[in-house]
Amino acid sequence: MTNSSLDQACADAASLIDQCDGMVITAGAGMGIDSGLPDFRGDKGFWNAYPALGNHGLRFTEIANPRAFRERPELAWGFYGHRLQLYRRTLPHAGFAILNRIAARLPNGAFVFTSNVDGQFQRSGMPEERVVECHGSIEKLQCLGDCGHPTWSAQAFVPVIDEEQCLLTCALPRCPHCGDIARPNILMFGDRLWDSTYADQQEQRLDTWLARQQRAVIIELGAGTWIPSVRVFGETQDRPLIRVNPGEPTVGLARDIGIALGALEGIARIAAAMDEL
Repeated sequence: MTNSSLDQACADAASLIDQCDGMVITAGAGMGIDSGLPDFRGDKGFWNAYPALGNHGLRFTEIANPRAFRERPELAWGFYGHRLQLYRRTLPHAGFAILNRIAARLPNGAFVFTSNVDGQFQRSGMPEERVVECHGSIEKLQCLGDCGHPTWSAQAFVPVIDEEQCLLTCALPRCPHCGDIARPNILMFGDRLWDSTYADQQEQRLDTWLARQQRAVIIELGAGTWIPSVRVFGETQDRPLIRVNPGEPTVGLARDIGIALGALEGIARIAAAMDEL
């Protein structure tokens, strides 16, 4: 896109949001890149972020898999424990605050639908009850053995990691009911036993909120096609869609807007255009 076409797209997006009664913020992995979080698309990028797992020859789909917690629990928790530490110490980038300011201007505010498990929206000040984490949350745990115990908070778990080996060196977290290994309450690859109870409750709240919106607009940020959960959700809502994505900005309907920018820059430019209205 040329600079003039980007300016026009951002201006059109600003007008859409200015006229809406509620904004649905849908976000994929690209939303976290501006905060310094890694993007695991492709084995090369994954192994650059976790060279120890590359040395083991493990792909992202193999370690982000419940089987890894049974077969190599210290290694699986080395990966997820490091991510838990990383997410806890990462500050949400300025785009989150801009979105919160925009939401405060709208009659019915905003609701988030994200495939990210990092809790960045909540850390930025978005109310917990206004966030859907469709793939779960790293701050919740569940029993690996599916004993029936409900999910619980991971707050008390402070992982100790040998980063060179990507190994958990403290005690494995355990289910308080049966004592089996605990795993993150995250939808993984090949995952038949993910406990979606909390995510389902979040989606029910979103459905109730959306039903009350007459002029809702969806702004999609950093959601790609490799794992298309976020894109599919937005495209099936029959609402105007603003897609902000540097590599995959194409939209299918004439009313929708594609903006070939990263999340932070796209948010900032749309907000600046709103200030000019």
